[in-house]
Amino acid sequence: MKYFIPSFLILLMSVLIWSQSASAQIQAPAVTSGSAQMVPIAVSKFSPQKPEFVDLARDIPAIIARNLQSSGLFDPLNPNSFIQSPESIEKDQPRFGEWRAINAQALVSGTVTQTSDGRTRVEFRLWDVFSQQQLTGMAYMTTPENWRRIAHIISDEIYKRITGEEGYFDTRIVYISESGPAQNRVKRLAIMDQDGKNHRYLTPAGELVLTPRFSPTAQEITYMSYKGGKPRVYLYNIDTGRQELLGDFPGMTFAPRFSPDGNKVIMSLSKNGNSDIFEMDLRTRQSRQLTTNSGIDTAPSYAPSGNQIVFESDRGGTQQLYVMGANGGEARRISFGQGRYANPVWSPRGDLIAFTKMLGGQFYIGVIRPDGSGERLITKAYHVEGPSWSPNGRVLTYFKESRTNNGAGREAKIYTIDLTGYNERILPTPTGGSDPAWSPLNP
Repeated sequence: MKYFIPSFLILLMSVLIWSQSASAQIQAPAVTSGSAQMVPIAVSKFSPQKPEFVDLARDIPAIIARNLQSSGLFDPLNPNSFIQSPESIEKDQPRFGEWRAINAQALVSGTVTQTSDGRTRVEFRLWDVFSQQQLTGMAYMTTPENWRRIAHIISDEIYKRITGEEGYFDTRIVYISESGPAQNRVKRLAIMDQDGKNHRYLTPAGELVLTPRFSPTAQEITYMSYKGGKPRVYLYNIDTGRQELLGDFPGMTFAPRFSPDGNKVIMSLSKNGNSDIFEMDLRTRQSRQLTTNSGIDTAPSYAPSGNQIVFESDRGGTQQLYVMGANGGEARRISFGQGRYANPVWSPRGDLIAFTKMLGGQFYIGVIRPDGSGERLITKAYHVEGPSWSPNGRVLTYFKESRTNNGAGREAKIYTIDLTGYNERILPTPTGGSDPAWSPLNP
C-alpha cells in the first residue's frame, strides 16, 4: 500500500480557526546560533469525541511532540506533569496558571471528532501561556489512515508560528539502503518520512543504484543506476513506480540533480577519461554541454534562483568548488581552505552551499557562502558525506560510515544536524543507509 496520499484526497481544509499575534510573549529560539535554549512547550493529548478516536487523540500529539523535540528548538514537557485534562481544555479553555506552574511557554491542545458525513476532523490550537492568547488554530478533514501526515502538518504550523520559519516535518527522504558484506553490498532505492516512518523500497535488490535526488515540483526522483550493466541516469515516478532512462549518452552519466523549476536535470557525462557537465531539458529531451575542461567536472547543483551552478572540479590540480552561470562559461573557484572539497549543494535559501571536505584523514560536512567566504565545518567522522538540505534550509541530512568487526567491515547510517552544528541525530532505517536526499514539502 502506498504511503503518499495527494492533498486533494486528504481533504486538507486547513481551516483557520483563530489567530492572535498581539502581545505574544513566547521567545522564539535564536535560529543563527548553536544555543541549546529551547521553548518549553506542553503538547496535550487531544480530546476524542468517540471511543474509536482515543488512539488518534493520543498518537497525533505524541508525533507532534517528537517532531518539535527533534528540531532542537523545543522542549516538550512530560505529560505526567500536566494538571488540566484535554477534555477540560476544550470545555473550559486553558487554565493558564496551571500551565505556567509547570514552566510551559506554549500549549498545544486539540480534538478528534466525526462530521455528519462520516469524515474525521482533527483540530488543534496553539496557545501563548503568558499572554493567555490563542496564537493559531487549524482544522483538517482527513481519513484515519492518514493520521501521521496530519501530525506532521500540524507540527509545521506550530514550528512556523513560533520560529517564523517554514517547517520541514511534512517531508520525505529518499536514500540508498545498504545491506550485506562490504565486498558484495546490496544497494536499493528506498523512501521514508523524515522521521524514518512509512519506509518502503522503490527498486529491487538486483539493481545497483546511487545518488537519488528529488524533483522540487513533481513526485519524481532522478538517480544513477547500473541497470543493464552500464551506469546511467534514470527518472523514477513515485506515484506510478515507472522508471525511465534519461537519454542514451555514449558515456557514463552520473551525479544527476533537478533544476529549481523541475524542468531540467543537470549531470556529469564521462567519456574517454574526461568528465563534463551536461544539462537535459525534460520537456524536449534536448541536452547541451556546459563545461569543456580537461579536468573532472562533476556533482553540479543549481542555485535556488536557477541562474548559477556550483560544482566540484580538479581543473586546478586539486578537488575544489567552482561556481558558474547556468549557461556555462567561465567558472570561479570559491574554496581555498586546506584539503579537498566535494558534493556541493546549494541551500534553498540561496545564502550557503553545503559540501564534503577531506583533510588529514578525516571527512567533514561544512558550509560556505557562494562568494567563498565564511567557511564553517559542522561535523566530522571517519567517513561522512553527501549533504542534503531540508526545504527550509535549516537542517542538513547526510550519511556517516563507521568501522565494524574491528575495522574489517563498514556500516553507513543517515544523520541530521542543525545548520549551527547543534543537535545531531541518527535517523532509524531497517538497514544501513547512504546518499540521503530531502524532499520539498509534500503537495
